[in-house]
Amino acid sequence: MTKYVINGGNPLHGEVEISGAKNAAVAIIPAALLVDGVCRIENIPQISDVTTFLNILKQMGASVQLVDKRTIDIDCTGVGTTQATFSLMQRLRASYYLIGALLARFGTADVAMPGGCNFGGVRPIDQHVKGFNALGAEIGLTNGILNARAAGGKLRGASIILDVVSVGATVNIMLGATLAEGNTVIENAAREPHIVDLANFLNSMGADIRGAGTNVIKIRGVEKLRGGFYSIIPDQIEAGTYMAAVAGAGGRVVIKDVIPKHLECIYGKLREMGVTILELEDSIVVQRLKPLLRTHIKTLPYPGFPTDMQPQLSAILSLAEGTSTVTEGVWDNRFGYVDELTKMGANIRVIGRTAIIEGTSYLTGASTKAGDLRAGAALVIAGLCAHGQTEIEGISYIERGYEKMISKLSALGADIKTVYVPEESSVMQEVV
Repeated sequence: MTKYVINGGNPLHGEVEISGAKNAAVAIIPAALLVDGVCRIENIPQISDVTTFLNILKQMGASVQLVDKRTIDIDCTGVGTTQATFSLMQRLRASYYLIGALLARFGTADVAMPGGCNFGGVRPIDQHVKGFNALGAEIGLTNGILNARAAGGKLRGASIILDVVSVGATVNIMLGATLAEGNTVIENAAREPHIVDLANFLNSMGADIRGAGTNVIKIRGVEKLRGGFYSIIPDQIEAGTYMAAVAGAGGRVVIKDVIPKHLECIYGKLREMGVTILELEDSIVVQRLKPLLRTHIKTLPYPGFPTDMQPQLSAILSLAEGTSTVTEGVWDNRFGYVDELTKMGANIRVIGRTAIIEGTSYLTGASTKAGDLRAGAALVIAGLCAHGQTEIEGISYIERGYEKMISKLSALGADIKTVYVPEESSVMQEVV
């Protein structure tokens, strides 16, 4: 078993470079199935979700070549199956994006129900199904496998109004509609930066998608996509996580290789908490010189405050002066991490979709366990702020979405390391 061990209390100083966006990468990689030729994708994040998705494509017959540590060539010409390895699919929330890509290319898909992080109960895919039904496909479920079949072997364009704003459904319908016959209109579409990035990737390969970044996306189906080059946008949530870490632990850090506009919804709240934010052309300077102030947060679809930053902000609001509230407006339940923070001295009470946070003067290190990706990031931030030593188990969740978090934080002055605990032994050994 591996875990993170953090000795808290060190302010953070220096520079950190942000990696490619996880949420964009896990949409663009399956989109390569639609391309006739080689896709060269740059700024790929080195995270386990990307590795898992690339392994899925390879097992389906794709050629995946590493050009350098951040660039890959994907050629899906040799893919001849619509089925993927069940065990790999269950590790990945974004596995359902294969439905849209495979339906578009083959007219059929057999995909395991999504895995990944476990929060908010069962992840509904009703809006995905609604979209595919409108495009002329039938979806069934057999032994945990989603079976999708397009009538006549080909999807056909349609007008689709999503009942709720859904990033996953928007991505999946975009993938399916790209090669469909005729025109597709998605209303009440998600507007997140990685939706725009996916559209830009597909358009660079020959798709005809307009309106990404608005709530109405229009797609004219094309016969084929060609190979090409594309670079993934920086990770908005990784950048926000380091911003929150500086806000909690104190110090001054330059966060490089970002798109500042994507971060406005995050740093607006940090400014309300008394954190100094300086926006530059492609970087953000974050500095915290005084105690944190309370604020109130409600997560909403972009451009609202992102649900993927909710746990990290809750962690630092535990140290803010006064009473704060955090209301989850996207998922039914995303407060599973609260029990872990209370082990460290946080005073948080959850009522329905709202967490009421009474600020405390300090947190104390404790043994904790991450239950999902962003909850794990929140525990890391809490550990950086706490007095004493914090241990975090379940780090595989964290490594699904954060590239080299330990080395990046260490370079900023944090006392954090990965240790290996042999079975039936309490002796910990540092991982080299």
